Amino acid sequence: MEITVRQAQRSDIPTLGRVLGLAFADDPIVTWLLPDAASRARRAATMFTTVARHNYFEHGGIDVAVDDSGDLVGVAMWAPPGHSSEHTNLRALSGLIRAFRGRLFAAGRMAEKMAAEHPHDPPHWYLASIGTLPATRGKGYGKALLSARLDRCDAEGLPAYLESSKPENVPYYERFGFEVTAELDATEGGPLMWKMWREPRS
Repeated sequence: MEITVRQAQRSDIPTLGRVLGLAFADDPIVTWLLPDAASRARRAATMFTTVARHNYFEHGGIDVAVDDSGDLVGVAMWAPPGHSSEHTNLRALSGLIRAFRGRLFAAGRMAEKMAAEHPHDPPHWYLASIGTLPATRGKGYGKALLSARLDRCDAEGLPAYLESSKPENVPYYERFGFEVTAELDATEGGPLMWKMWREPRS
């Protein structure tokens, strides 16, 4: 099986939003933000489509993985050094309102706490979201997505940072060189996240 990782095109944004919506439908943080299981994947897709379009695409920080048929099956969204991804501009607000509805305030509070805890020095790449379609998990798409951008980090001598929202994913990221630096309670008593940092490899 050949895995292709490429930079996202603007026409990919609706599809990659749907992929991430399905990938995160069982995520503890997304479940906390969007408790209605029947609409969760659809509303999460709206959220991911919105932030992809307004926060990540213009900085070239979205990688996608496609299968042998050319179908988009995995996505990684990164913020490059020097670009904050936590603050939402007004163009994204309508999409986030559609996604979160009555949970918009909770989502905003969580984003503020994550921003306050986000390391700012040294400059680094920030992995905001990575996910693959549930049917493709374990087939190497996530590894290919991570490796593509981390190879660039290593070539540029730059660290990388992420917050893992699933405890079972922590060992997976550790295999790529990330280390847990702290627990993060951005939900005020809800699900935890784990702050992870990776130094570049020579």
